[in-house]
Parts: sequence; structure tokens; C-alpha cells
Amino acid sequence: MSRGRTLAVFVALSAVWGSAFLATDIALETVPPAFLGAVRFDVAALLLFALTVVRGDRFVPAGRNEWRPILAGGVFSIGAHHALLFSGQVYIPGSVASVLLGIIPLATPTLTRLTATQEQLSPLKATGLVLGFLGLVVIANPDPENLFSSNLVGAVLVFGSAIAFALGAVLTHDSETDMSLLSVQAWMMLIGAVTLHVTSIALPWESAATAVWNTHALVATGYLAVIAGAGGFLLYFWLLDRIGPIEVSILEYVIPLFAALAEWVVVERAPTRTTVAGFVLIFVGFVLFKREAIRGELRRVIDRRRRREPTDD
Repeated sequence: MSRGRTLAVFVALSAVWGSAFLATDIALETVPPAFLGAVRFDVAALLLFALTVVRGDRFVPAGRNEWRPILAGGVFSIGAHHALLFSGQVYIPGSVASVLLGIIPLATPTLTRLTATQEQLSPLKATGLVLGFLGLVVIANPDPENLFSSNLVGAVLVFGSAIAFALGAVLTHDSETDMSLLSVQAWMMLIGAVTLHVTSIALPWESAATAVWNTHALVATGYLAVIAGAGGFLLYFWLLDRIGPIEVSILEYVIPLFAALAEWVVVERAPTRTTVAGFVLIFVGFVLFKREAIRGELRRVIDRRRRREPTDD
């Protein structure tokens, strides 16, 4: 029952976050990207704070040690990540953006190693990184005669969003707090919303006054805020607590399948061959880079199952 529930949550979260890319594409037709992200996390933060109060959790950070991960996660993993991601989706479809985010499981440990000079990359891990970046290049499909083509600009922006998310993960790693994950996420979403509002105001080409809140935009934004935002992050941390970071990172390779499926069903847009080829390269790069961790996780899973199996007398 426990394994079945975990699998069900994994698939549900992949479907929710995968379909969120199409919802973003729909909302971006009439709402500027940074402002869209700000409104999304305004609503999500309000919902999570309300749930925190209902549960009776402590929700006021006590000191620098608790504020540091909240600020880092809010500014980078939510604010900068979504400002760049939504801006990138102005130029490329959500299904392509979801594939490009597959670089996050490669970028996170790479950024961690940049702060640990004593640990060097092995040839196999270096090969994995190279394959991952080759996948990005294949998906971007740059035109030598037009280096600022919309496809390349979108790919660069989404790649920047992946780096921002990974940087936030590195800066919040090993943080210690007595606050519940719900409280921490509520604060991160609030900080992220503020960051996105400031970004929207600061960008000369973006104005909240140009947003048109038609029915499609309202429904899409509501889905992003309530289902993919508040609900999605709660499911994510439920999974993280039960199966660990290695298995959770596989989400980045299941989400694009649901993103492509949503686009195919709703707008009849099929993924291109370059997108599929880039996805394969990124996934192979991830497997090579995390080979030792994956093998170790598989050994632990096998050992746990063996201990649970009944023995014959």
C-alpha cells in the first residue's frame, strides 16, 4: 500500500507539473511573464499561510539560520527561476522548456562541487556534463546566421532558470530549522512573489497594466497557483521525505512526457525530433553523472526489500 501510494503521488505530481507548462503558455498569451509568476505565488503563498495557521504550525522564522534558506530559496528557486522560465516560454513551447529543465539534476551537484574545491569531477561525470550540455544545444538548434533567434533566446532563458533553481537548492542545502516544510514553503513563495513583483516593475518592456485577465488567463493562473503551486510543492516535499533526492530528481525526466502529452491533446502539437534527441542526451548525461548515487540507491532499495521478504523455516 505504501509503495503504491508513493507511485501514485509521483505520477500525479509529474502530471500536474507537466500540464502546468501548457497552462503557463495559455496565461502568457495575455499576461506578462514576471507579473504572471508574481500573481501565481501571491495566491499560493496566501493558501499555504492559511493552511499553516489552521494546522497550528510555527510560521515566524527565529533568527538568521532560519531566514537564510528562506531568502535563498525564495529569491533564486522561486523568484529568479520563474522569471526566467516564464520569459523563456514566451519564445519556446512549454514542452520544450520542460525538457530543458532536465539539466537541473546535473546543474545542482555541479554547483555544489564548485564550492568544494577538494572534490574533482571524474572523467565519467565530466562526460555526463558534456552530454547534458550537448542536449541543450540540440534542443536550442541555433541558427548560425541568426544568433538571436527566438528559439535560442528562449533556450538560454530557460537554461538560466535551471541554474537559478539549482543555485537555490545549493544555498538551502543542509539548512536546519524547527519550522514545518509547509511554513518554510509559504515564506519562500512569499519572498519569490515579492522578487517577481520587483522584477516586473523593473523591466522596461513589462507592465502589469498590459495584463488582460480573460477567462483563459484566470483559469490557467488559478491552476498554476492552487494545483501546481501550493498543491504541487506539498506533494513534492511529501515525496522527498519518503524516497530521497535521487529518486525525486527523476521527476525532471517524467514531467516532459506529461507536458508533451498535454500539448498534443489540447493544442495538437507534437514534439519535434530535435526535442526528443536533446531529451535523450540530457537523460544519458544524468545517468552517467549520477551513476554511483543511482547504484547506491538501488542497493539500498534491494536491501530493504530483502529484509522485508519472509524467510522459510
